[in-house]
Amino acid sequence: MTRHWSPLAVVYLALAVCGLVGTWIFNALAVVQLRDFFGDWLGSGPAVSSLTVDLLVAAVAGSVFLIIEARRLGMRFGWLYVVASGVTAFAFTFPLFLAMRERRMRALAAQTHSDSIDPAP
Repeated sequence: MTRHWSPLAVVYLALAVCGLVGTWIFNALAVVQLRDFFGDWLGSGPAVSSLTVDLLVAAVAGSVFLIIEARRLGMRFGWLYVVASGVTAFAFTFPLFLAMRERRMRALAAQTHSDSIDPAP
């Protein structure tokens, strides 16, 4: 059996870890400081609101891509990445999905390659 962890998949996985750690540090600070988490998104000035809208639109577009791509590649539970982003962060789940997508594409390519070398009788 071949390994499906390509360098690109490892980069995506490293980005997922950075996204998880980075966002949870600030989430923990918000909790410790008793901040109004959702109020801070829109109430901390136009720059924060602009960034919020920017990231939310990108997350929605990424979620649509994620679900469609997971179905196209036959990846089970693609919707779970979208749900998990609500309790972790999209900065974690999207690169994680990309890493798993890369692995899936390499596995499919390896399967196609082995089928073309050794066709079934």
